[in-house]
Amino acid sequence: MNDAPLLVLAPGGTGGHMFPAQAVAEMMLSRGWQVVLSTDARGSRYSGGFPDEVIVEVVASGTFAKSGLVNKFFVPFHIFRGILSAFGAMRRRRPNVVVGFGGYPAIPAMASAIALGIPCMLHEQNGILGKVNRLFISHANKVVCGTSPTGFPKNVKVHYLGNPVRQAVLSKHGSCYIQPGDYPMDLLVIGGSQGAKILSDIVPKSVSLLSEKLRKNLRISQQARAEDCIRVSEAYAEMGIRADIKPFFQDISERINQAQLVISRSGASSVADISIIGRPSILVPLAAAIRDEQTANARELVDSGGAILLPEDQFTPEKVADQIQTIFDDGNRAQNMANAALACAKPTATVDISNMIQDFDRDI
Repeated sequence: MNDAPLLVLAPGGTGGHMFPAQAVAEMMLSRGWQVVLSTDARGSRYSGGFPDEVIVEVVASGTFAKSGLVNKFFVPFHIFRGILSAFGAMRRRRPNVVVGFGGYPAIPAMASAIALGIPCMLHEQNGILGKVNRLFISHANKVVCGTSPTGFPKNVKVHYLGNPVRQAVLSKHGSCYIQPGDYPMDLLVIGGSQGAKILSDIVPKSVSLLSEKLRKNLRISQQARAEDCIRVSEAYAEMGIRADIKPFFQDISERINQAQLVISRSGASSVADISIIGRPSILVPLAAAIRDEQTANARELVDSGGAILLPEDQFTPEKVADQIQTIFDDGNRAQNMANAALACAKPTATVDISNMIQDFDRDI
């Protein structure tokens, strides 16, 4: 390590936590900081998108969300082992700032920072405070949220700055939207970093109900779980539709940019990407989310007219087909939705959060 200031980023193990951390890493490296990514084995799968200069430290962690009594029994031991590892690393390196992005893999770094008296910040991506961030919120020096906050403690000052997006997304901020028309058009279907079975089950059936004219012009990119890719591909092939089906798209910013319509889960990072680029969307909140945070994440886009909300119990082939057909048949409406989505964007989130990190010594 050299004498440059050191930042430790501690995100959970999904893209919703990792992508905002990646955006901050990119910005802070450009400002001359050293950056360490502290996460568990699951989170480290997303570290390939981080700049090469980022040092990745994999720590033990666990989550009570997994089923099985045996797993739940060992979770505290995994977390404690992770804390010991993170504590030793931080005591040697003495980072200037630690930023937690929620999720169980953030616990070792955040607990160690608090124990060592290292300045720390929390970033909550969702509209409702998560369990891990709730655990540390009273100990954090600064608290930032990415979505209009709900249910935060009243005695905590919360800075509503938005969700950082990666440079690949930010570079397409406000790019020109091509209205639907009688030419090849793109439908993008994304289910978050882990895919979504309901989208694989319903969207192909919905597409089969669209007018022949629309199907003839439609190109589809759909994210699906690995075990669903073949059946989804075959469904579109039977309809004669050009489709690209993958578990994960590395070029998601380009696919959002090209899309006339996006169908997506309403994870915080997905909502941020859609609004930054400015595209109409149909949002499908994850029903299994205990705090229903994905509905909260979608609220601003939906209220603005930039998105249509379809809860899972309303996400039927007929209703989805009706919404797709209506949007593609009305170019002016689609354009208005794109404009409304763009108006919800917070393109300065990464800069604002990075400024707050750099100002720690002055502000706390």
